Amino acid sequence: MSPLRGILLKLISVLIFIAMASLIKATAAHVPAGEAVFFRSFFAIPVILVWLVARRELRSGVRVASPIGHVWRGVLGASAMGLGFAGLGLLPLPEVTAIGYASPLLTVIFAAMFLGEQVRAFRMAAVAMGMVGVLIVLSPRLGAVGEASDREALGAMVVLMGALCSALAQVFVRKLVATERTSAIVFWFSVTASVLSLLTIPFGWVVPAPREAALLVLAGVLGGLGQIFLTSSYRFADAGVIAPFEYASMIFALGIGYFIFDEVPTLVMLGGAALVIAAGVLIIWRERQLGLERARQRKAMTPQG
Repeated sequence: MSPLRGILLKLISVLIFIAMASLIKATAAHVPAGEAVFFRSFFAIPVILVWLVARRELRSGVRVASPIGHVWRGVLGASAMGLGFAGLGLLPLPEVTAIGYASPLLTVIFAAMFLGEQVRAFRMAAVAMGMVGVLIVLSPRLGAVGEASDREALGAMVVLMGALCSALAQVFVRKLVATERTSAIVFWFSVTASVLSLLTIPFGWVVPAPREAALLVLAGVLGGLGQIFLTSSYRFADAGVIAPFEYASMIFALGIGYFIFDEVPTLVMLGGAALVIAAGVLIIWRERQLGLERARQRKAMTPQG
């Protein structure tokens, strides 16, 4: 275990994913979201395969025990990705990032509903606080009128639906990790999303300009690299140590949004995002405390000698 190395890898993965989202946003005015999902997923596959070959895990790394589980995870994950990409064309990057933070909050609720996980008052209060933060971020978009505002309201709802699909996908991931390797989950998601994205061709794919094509291919490569860094980070530190650094994405999103896309965040958005981040950190802290408590109980029950 090397917590500092794990944290560094996590931060690199967060930066890579924000850079990937920025590339998608740069093409969103012309390239449909479904087409962007194809590029993001398809061009991540070679990167993942090279990684598995380098680790000599190609055969074992893509083997699956529950194919239908991967299909459902792919459907929900690809839907979440497509909705998120559509939102990038309608809203500022930091705002999309902030609304996306609803996903881990919703995962707590769905895990209780579908997996039977016990959620006590502390975590439910944190979830409620986080959802209030999401509503604060959404409020300026949903309360405005006019053509531009209608477009932004649509963007807010699209991103929120993407967060909901992402949370449901995480429920399937929690089930899959009981029988599947992480590398298999990552690889088959990219394959499934690539195939599913082709179903959106009738809704208006375009021939991207050379610059757009280059940005989309780079987004796919970065997506594969981000998955590798993220997966590798958990080899060096516990999830409870690494998970809070996911929220560094807001810092990166604010910087890229301001300097690249001329997006100036509002105080309302920043306040709502801060509330959501605080709720997420509280949930992660509580999960870590419960994990340590369960570990102590198992140790106490283990016969000594």
